Amino acid sequence: MNLQVLTYITVGITFLIYIAIAIWSRASSTKEFYIAGAHVPPLANGLATAADWMSAASFISMAGIVSYMGRDGSVYLMGWTGGYVLLALMIAPYLRDFGKFTVPDFIGDRYYSQFARMVAVVCAIFVSFTYVAGQMRGVGVVFSRFLEVDINLGVLIGMGIVFFYAVLGGMKGITYTQVAQYCVLIFAYMVPAVFISILMTGNIIPQLGFGAELNDSFGGGYLLDRLDGLHEELGFAAYTEGVRSNLDILFITAALIMGTAGLPHVIIRFFTVPSVRAARKSAGYAILFIAILYTTAPAIAAFARTNLINTVNNAEYVSMPGWFKTWENTSLIRFEDKNGDGLIQYVADAEVNELTVDRDIIVLANPEIAKLPNWVIALVAAGGLAAALSTAAGLLLVISTAISHDLLKRNLMPDISEKQELSFARIAILFAVCVAGYFGINPPGFVAQVVAFAFGLAASSFFPAIVLGIFSTRMNREGAISGMIAGIVFTATYIIYFKFINPAADTATNWWLGISPEGIGTLGMLINFAVAIGVCRLTAEPPQEIKDMVLDIRVPGKPD
Repeated sequence: MNLQVLTYITVGITFLIYIAIAIWSRASSTKEFYIAGAHVPPLANGLATAADWMSAASFISMAGIVSYMGRDGSVYLMGWTGGYVLLALMIAPYLRDFGKFTVPDFIGDRYYSQFARMVAVVCAIFVSFTYVAGQMRGVGVVFSRFLEVDINLGVLIGMGIVFFYAVLGGMKGITYTQVAQYCVLIFAYMVPAVFISILMTGNIIPQLGFGAELNDSFGGGYLLDRLDGLHEELGFAAYTEGVRSNLDILFITAALIMGTAGLPHVIIRFFTVPSVRAARKSAGYAILFIAILYTTAPAIAAFARTNLINTVNNAEYVSMPGWFKTWENTSLIRFEDKNGDGLIQYVADAEVNELTVDRDIIVLANPEIAKLPNWVIALVAAGGLAAALSTAAGLLLVISTAISHDLLKRNLMPDISEKQELSFARIAILFAVCVAGYFGINPPGFVAQVVAFAFGLAASSFFPAIVLGIFSTRMNREGAISGMIAGIVFTATYIIYFKFINPAADTATNWWLGISPEGIGTLGMLINFAVAIGVCRLTAEPPQEIKDMVLDIRVPGKPD
């Protein structure tokens, strides 16, 4: 059976499973739509959280960016992994104990202010739209290659699927769909990793193959030593060294860590379990399930980079294997024969280099480069779609609840019935899907980069307000509001300037203090903290009932 037919069958089966689950778990109340009725078992919530967390950026783009950037790309591994641990230990149990539907709910009630709620709504929508753009881009990449449709049409198909099960099931449908999607994506990620590890190093465990010696057919020697040598021969920085400054590495990593703990679509997952104890258990399960992929990603990145360089450099273009020509048709690989010799020159020097490879294709193309069976390649396509759609659904629900619950029910239209609120929530998802599709068709960067911007925005807006709201009885509404506005305005302005207004200036020499747009969220977070604490000290203390509430959610061992 040829690859395209096999891919259609594999992807079609997974889509039917998602749709069937959505129909089975249709939401009939706002509580089921927003937080799945708060009845999701810890194991299922751990699986769903892992799927929600491991987006297209994790599945498709993370290994690609580590593959290209080497040591510099490790910030994504450290930041996203460390961030989830911080979220699970420091944030999630307390927010679950608070017992509300959304992050703006917490901000509005904790800071006793409708204006604070509105600021949080704007931040949630802004962060979520930035994040979901990366997911839609990932959907388009998978569809354009494996189903051989235009990348824009691929985005539209993905929009239709996620809209169906998000509107029908809400958080209840999304949760159980994400359980299935985790199973699909982790199997799809690990199978080719195991195959390639055996092929290149003889080691069945990819994490061990990462530090093992290559087989003679791949040049021998230790994998990372071999990659360092290949990079230096082609004029790139050594794979294990990189080119970013230590300060920028620190700021990007911190932005990803703190941004994780402020991402509303991840936080909301801990509102779906029946108790604080269940929230802690589901966080533990999620860490385990996430670690399987995240400890494998560096190995896949190194295997893919070695395979790619060995396959394309100084190879005859007319003799390139079928996968190369197929990816060329998607415009995600481009060859320009500058010297007319028919050989592919893949080097760091932009004047000489003849090959451009979109880093988002590395994980998807890796099984083809390694000549794995068609069923493995089709499985990877299904896994990439599962990763993108699972996170997109969670983000769209955040946008929907921010509009229908926080903006309308809790602010502008408090008298609407539950049925009307549910209708507004579904209309909001339609609006969110359309905007997300636009950004998927016109993305502001590659998947992991776009997602990194979202994390920076979350770090600079939500993280200080949430942490201070939980651990400081003195923090008041004036401080929190001022901090959120200052943090997100500074961070968004910096990103927009370098990425959209003046992209030619997006170089280390022009960055403020040498901090890239991917890492500026850390500085925005520090500004948020400084402004919030400063304003708080100059204004009145919060009411006593707010102080009592803060102390109450921090009391351990309360009955569930």
